Amino acid sequence: MTPQERASRAAQAMWAGDRASQNAGMALTQVGPGAATITMVVREDMANGHGIAHGGFIFTLADSAFAFACNSYNKVVVAQHNSITYLAPGRVGETLTATAREIALTGRSGIYDVRVTGDDGREIAQFRGHSRQISGQHFQEDADSIFKRITPADPATRYRRASIRRARMEEIR
Repeated sequence: MTPQERASRAAQAMWAGDRASQNAGMALTQVGPGAATITMVVREDMANGHGIAHGGFIFTLADSAFAFACNSYNKVVVAQHNSITYLAPGRVGETLTATAREIALTGRSGIYDVRVTGDDGREIAQFRGHSRQISGQHFQEDADSIFKRITPADPATRYRRASIRRARMEEIR
């Protein structure tokens, strides 16, 4: 499986359960290893009291692009810390584009930058996301169960696995 195929399959598995992004009208337009692009049209119900895009919706768009970028390796990854700087208002009716790219990936921690732009290419916001890999995969990578979703192990299973590992280590000693 190529890295691009892995990223596409992980994105498909994630998108199937991502009600927040879907309900906000987002579209995943591109995904690759450590990268993703998502668009969203700013609707009337996304406007704040000033008649511009509410910052929470812009954050959500950037966060979704970040999520698809950092989960593109078929490892379950969650946000550890995110921040955003708003640079210009998003307008009702305009399509915003969030483009995420990996800056660093070391061990289980990653850093991703997301640039949010408007229809005319102006920068709406800059977002930085820090990720942390947890247990689990989005799909099994064997030929018999492509796209089969795997959920992270429950606490009892993790405890049993840790007990088995400890017992094996004792045998080795």
